[in-house]
Amino acid sequence: MPDDSLATLGPDAGPPGAPPEQHPTAPAAATEPDRAPAAGRALPLLMVAGLVLAALNLRPAITSLGPLMEEVRSGLGMSAAVAGLLTSVPALCFAVFGTAAPRLARRWGPGAVVCAGMAAIAIGVTVRPYTGSTAGFLAATALALAGIAVSNVLLPVVIKTWFPDRVGPLTGLYSMALALGTSLAAALTVPVTAALSGSWQSGLAVWAVLAVLAVVPWLTVVRGRRGADGAAARQAAAPAATLRVGTSPTAWALAVFFGLQATAAYITMGWMPQIFRDAGVPAGTAGVLLAVTMAMGVPLSFVLPRVAARMRNQGPLAVGLGVCGLAGYTGLWLAPASGAWAWALLLGISNCSFPLALTMIGMRSRSAEGVVRLSAFVQCVGYLISIPGPLLVATLYQHSGGWGLPIALMAGLMVPQMAVGMLAGRDRRMEDEAKVRH
Repeated sequence: MPDDSLATLGPDAGPPGAPPEQHPTAPAAATEPDRAPAAGRALPLLMVAGLVLAALNLRPAITSLGPLMEEVRSGLGMSAAVAGLLTSVPALCFAVFGTAAPRLARRWGPGAVVCAGMAAIAIGVTVRPYTGSTAGFLAATALALAGIAVSNVLLPVVIKTWFPDRVGPLTGLYSMALALGTSLAAALTVPVTAALSGSWQSGLAVWAVLAVLAVVPWLTVVRGRRGADGAAARQAAAPAATLRVGTSPTAWALAVFFGLQATAAYITMGWMPQIFRDAGVPAGTAGVLLAVTMAMGVPLSFVLPRVAARMRNQGPLAVGLGVCGLAGYTGLWLAPASGAWAWALLLGISNCSFPLALTMIGMRSRSAEGVVRLSAFVQCVGYLISIPGPLLVATLYQHSGGWGLPIALMAGLMVPQMAVGMLAGRDRRMEDEAKVRH
């Protein structure tokens, strides 16, 4: 998962690639102070490099773990239930630390917070394999995920603030880099581990190099933009403080849809390689299958938002993606090894409910301020909803001794996901439903 690229765009922003229109109620001061630096020569290139490197780091800490889960459990003496907790930690950290991102950005500026987030990822990913205990592994993982959480929230803000006239193209670049990092970690972790003398510790820690590389351009960029970033963050955070988003039925439908799709995504990232390995698929191939599932997000993250933006009701898209998920889970249950590539493709299509959810967030509000409020509500509630899923899958797997019941649960969750997707896709605006706090 990870992210909020389209959630910062208002309903007038159009599909990715189109120049955004300034909403009449959006505060111009939030972007104007930052237009000048983007006009330089070297600095914009450095900013783009920083955005790409940061996006590449938003998922490897998660997807590198799935292919080596068996080795990690054995090396740390970790039970299946605790491993299930590990697959739920990303959603918990995204919900908890993501809410702190706006406050941190107001104090230090979004660029500085993202830079710190990259450093936290580097430290957490480096340290966690060598802690020697389950508690230490979880703590170091939480540190890395805290860095990912704040970057998840603030990178789209950085794009809109630093490049207000190129939101579409850079959002597409950001989304593609995120999906690429996700799939590369899934595909390369096992072969890299084998090349490093078969040490699962080295196979996990090597991904810290990518985060270290990301810190360098951010340090350079932040040094010259500290004042502008702080002013823009403070001005952008001020409006729409009285809108009670939680009183909107559409906001709740979006939050539940976001939570259920996140549940499916984290179960897939955490457990799909193990499902294939238990069915007799080699570990390396299982990692590549996960990479194929994640890589489906690269092209579809461009196609789905464009299609959704041209539809008044995005509900049919939510249902279509859910049907792909049902077909993929059915295949995993009936013939996990013989049809592995087909099931990986179908689940990859289904997991693209994430960019659809972000697109709908942008279309369900009338103003830029409303989109920010709606995005924060949907993601916080949604990630909290997604926490029990991986834990329940691990518990069912441990007590049943097989994948029949866990896969049945995964398939069953697709039904309410499609239902709330239909509700969230209706042509409604959150401001028309939400009450105002006086």
